[in-house]
Amino acid sequence: MRITQQGSRRFLAFILSVVFVAGFVLSGCGNTPSSNSDAGGTKLPSDKAVTPQAGEVKTISTINGDIEVPVHPQRIVAEEYLGSLIALEVIPVGAPELTIKNYYFKEALASVEDSGVYGKPSAERIMSLNPDLIITGNKDSYELLSKIAPTLVIPYGQLKNVHEELTYFGALFGKEKEAEAWLAEYDRRIKEAKAKVDAVIPADASFSIMEDAGKRILVYGDNFGRGGQPTYQALGRKPPGGIADEIMKKQWAEISAEVLDKYAGDYIIMTSNERTVADFKADTIWSSLPAVKNGRIYVWPEERSWYYDPLAVLAQTEELAEWLTKSAK
Repeated sequence: MRITQQGSRRFLAFILSVVFVAGFVLSGCGNTPSSNSDAGGTKLPSDKAVTPQAGEVKTISTINGDIEVPVHPQRIVAEEYLGSLIALEVIPVGAPELTIKNYYFKEALASVEDSGVYGKPSAERIMSLNPDLIITGNKDSYELLSKIAPTLVIPYGQLKNVHEELTYFGALFGKEKEAEAWLAEYDRRIKEAKAKVDAVIPADASFSIMEDAGKRILVYGDNFGRGGQPTYQALGRKPPGGIADEIMKKQWAEISAEVLDKYAGDYIIMTSNERTVADFKADTIWSSLPAVKNGRIYVWPEERSWYYDPLAVLAQTEELAEWLTKSAK
């Protein structure tokens, strides 16, 4: 199934409307007390200001020590985590070109400025945006970026799932209620998608997350994009038993064609920009795998599988659930 541009617009509009309506309904409720740390040990931002005023700051703990950030930042440059920001209706002024083009929410970022190559921020471009907060997942860029504005580094993998990510940013921006509302709707839709899959796919069926990278074959775990989050986390599926511990610990592996059968599950979720299902079926090596032989391989391009933000994970989960339920018929 390919999500159309129109479908993408409808999806984004629905997500933002859920946040707005839920936020409006909950606006009369009291604040819910929350812990300053999540299940993964990441310290959540704590807003010390009771009635924040313009220019007020708060102190949060990061891998670079305690830093002061604006209570209500107005000009954010987000090198990472755009999906969570958009879910909370926090639109940055700048972001890398690659993330601005995210298949699942690029239209929401039409007015966002390009801050440079993903992973290689341009100090000149970012300075021209006059940010009051910079968010990044790359600890190596902290020294450069922190000279421009308060810089919050959240290393990749520190926030291990959608709930941790939305909860963290909800606390950071003082939007705890909006985060709770978004996650409640997310959980409802994920539960619905999972129920559809569980009804037609055996519980012991194994799943592999793979990428066709030319002469290289890559395999992924549950927190490295390519469909790992929706398959292993949201739908609760498992990799082949013999490689489960390895792939979940390291999160990725490069394998040779000689051991392909060991890593190939009953179902394969494949990222490939060049090959189709028909191409894999016509390949001597790939066609020998039961998943390919039985039509249980799903192929999508990098532009749809690479992203692992909350908006992408929800859309990917529903996309895979639809394919799985149709393939079981």
